Amino acid sequence: MTSPSPEHPGALNWALIILLGLIWGGAFMSVRLSLDGFGPWTVAAGRTMLGAAALAVIGTLLGQGPHKVGNVRGWSYSAVIGAGAIALPFVLLSWGQQFVPSAFAGVAMGAVPLLVLPLVYLFSPEEGIGPRRILGMILGFVGLYILIGPGAVARTGEENEWLGRLACLAAAACYACGSVITRRAPKMPPIAFATASMLVAAVILVPVALLIEGWPARFPVSPTLALIYAALFPTALAAVIRVRVITTAGSLFMSLTSYQVPVWSVILGVTLMGEQLPPQLFLALAIILAGIGLSQYRALAAMLRR
Repeated sequence: MTSPSPEHPGALNWALIILLGLIWGGAFMSVRLSLDGFGPWTVAAGRTMLGAAALAVIGTLLGQGPHKVGNVRGWSYSAVIGAGAIALPFVLLSWGQQFVPSAFAGVAMGAVPLLVLPLVYLFSPEEGIGPRRILGMILGFVGLYILIGPGAVARTGEENEWLGRLACLAAAACYACGSVITRRAPKMPPIAFATASMLVAAVILVPVALLIEGWPARFPVSPTLALIYAALFPTALAAVIRVRVITTAGSLFMSLTSYQVPVWSVILGVTLMGEQLPPQLFLALAIILAGIGLSQYRALAAMLRR
């Protein structure tokens, strides 16, 4: 059996990015429910703190505790990812969404694959970029834009709207840079890497949240359960899957998740929240799948031949 690579990600990595799209697609609902009882800084800090604790326990039981990160180089990469690809984008998105439509944040996150392309070309050329992959990524973004609709770029009239837009785009840039940096990190167990990165993010966010918003006066049941869910699944579990996919299949392959998240978000909203099915869903889904298929044509063909 050949090891997974950017050219041949393998069936397991395909299953993992589909699962990750589903997990992150449900994150919007859990975070939204959490914000009904806690401030944005507390939600971001709570996600990283609880997520780091869960990862530390699981990692220790499986022999992948943070001590497995190893030397200074491993901890340096963990610190950069924790600060720049977890803590910073969490804060940027929470702050930016006060001034822009949530749909704009969705479009911004969908730009991650396009932002990854030049970074991969410069810093991770072994992943391979050609016209087929570039066109596939652009098709995926077009499908995402059709799904979310032109309302994503409509003006809200907020005084700080342009800053909110910049914050969302900056968060997307953080995720793109984080993917490429993760790809270049020294080899270490994925749970250990994810735990160390999450611990760094928690160490940054928890004191700031306490300083700005203080300790929560109460813990209402629904928001608290939603926060726990957000910490365990879209934060902790997703961090492990993300590290595993990037280190074995590459940043470009991992970035395909960004096109799935809004689709899963819509599907979950319709099935679980009783929201109305957008008429453009199936057209957008067809274009997104076409883009993914085009960008990963060789990998899909090789997998089907087996």
